[in-house]
Amino acid sequence: MKDPVREQVLYLLRGGGAHLSFDEVIAKFPARLRGTKPTGAPHTAWQLLEHMRIAQWDILEFSRNPKHVSPKWPAGYWPPTEKPPSPVAWNSSIASLKTDLEAMVKLVENPKTDIYARLSHGDGQNILREALLIADHNSYHLGQLMLLSRLVAA
Repeated sequence: MKDPVREQVLYLLRGGGAHLSFDEVIAKFPARLRGTKPTGAPHTAWQLLEHMRIAQWDILEFSRNPKHVSPKWPAGYWPPTEKPPSPVAWNSSIASLKTDLEAMVKLVENPKTDIYARLSHGDGQNILREALLIADHNSYHLGQLMLLSRLVAA
């Protein structure tokens, strides 16, 4: 029997329901503007991308590794520079974000994963909550990236 909650979480993790996909937003971001911060904007595209990657990695590792130690907040969740160190760093960040997202999808997809069971090392979290946290966090920052792309291109 299929679990409709699991199916909806997978739909969200895969970008379902969003107006634009991660790939669409990232593909349209001009390389020369990845480290640009428009007046009044708190972050550059590089900072947002790396923050998404680091936060998602942390949530994934917390979900599957009881010995995982999270980075210190807030410094450990943001890159030290406003600009990507290189095009390779930008592409690597994208690849890691996609790889970790797919790992969370596989964790949720696995029928052996009880998405409702409390994680033994947490304080009430379960895989369902962590997967929804990734979907919510990524969606929030994807919207920021979309807006930022419009601001820097103007």
